[in-house]
Amino acid sequence: MRKTGRLAASTVTAGLVAGLIVAAGPATRAAASERPQAADATSKTPTGVHAPFAELADETTGADLWSRSSVGEHPMGSITKVMTAYVVIEAGDLNRVITVPSGIIGYDGAYGASTAGLVPGEKLTALQLLYALLLPSGCDAAYTLATAYGKGGSRSAFIAEMNATARKLGLSKTHFSDFSGLPDPTEYTTYSTVRDLLSLGRDAMRLPTFRSIVGTRTYRVAAASDHHAHVWSNLNPLLGHVAGATGIKTGFTDVAGDCLLFAATRGGKELIGVVLDSSKVDSPAGMDVAASDATAMLNWGFSR
Repeated sequence: MRKTGRLAASTVTAGLVAGLIVAAGPATRAAASERPQAADATSKTPTGVHAPFAELADETTGADLWSRSSVGEHPMGSITKVMTAYVVIEAGDLNRVITVPSGIIGYDGAYGASTAGLVPGEKLTALQLLYALLLPSGCDAAYTLATAYGKGGSRSAFIAEMNATARKLGLSKTHFSDFSGLPDPTEYTTYSTVRDLLSLGRDAMRLPTFRSIVGTRTYRVAAASDHHAHVWSNLNPLLGHVAGATGIKTGFTDVAGDCLLFAATRGGKELIGVVLDSSKVDSPAGMDVAASDATAMLNWGFSR
């Protein structure tokens, strides 16, 4: 997760959320300017991929198309929030009103975390907080949701549920010690593999609410008596720029480097991929390297 600038569920309709306006909905069709670049269909592997951990698969079947260090464990930054969202959506009651706790200030400040600009005391629905979690990668939203959905208000209980869900989904090389992907002060104990993350991404994209959220480019919440106005833009660099991009989630920490879990659909074919640590922390290209890796992988995959 980076500072802004650097860095079984049912679909819930917009009418259920007072004061909500979706400015730009899910990206389902690429404009003419977003047509994919040509790829060499004869190549056995995608070229120009920098990430030391990467994999591309068929989103529908899960069949692996290409991978690199697919079972090597590595931190994944805010891709962690995919599991946070999955647990919340599976729990349901997305119209419940949640009060933003004061603890977000100390939590976000300890790491200089990315936030959605939430203010302690304001009240938002769980659905609104999911947009705050997944679009601007709000660690304040993650903290708020973990508090609200953890048994007895326990964030530790929420993290335990994340790990229990990982085991249920068969993610044998995934472990969570935090609901945002932030590092432990002494050691990094939130990690996964690209193979596990692809599996998690496929499961999450089967949830209509999740799929709709991660494909949304801008989300607005109008001011009301119990909350401020908010405008959240999706940090995913592929949406609106790479043909058919449908999601999913960016990630960054000093330890994880630049990470991206991504999906796209072209001509009825759905692909999903992930890259971890695409560039060094001090790379001037930043997330552009992860986006370049993802674009190269998608163009190669769709050309086959």
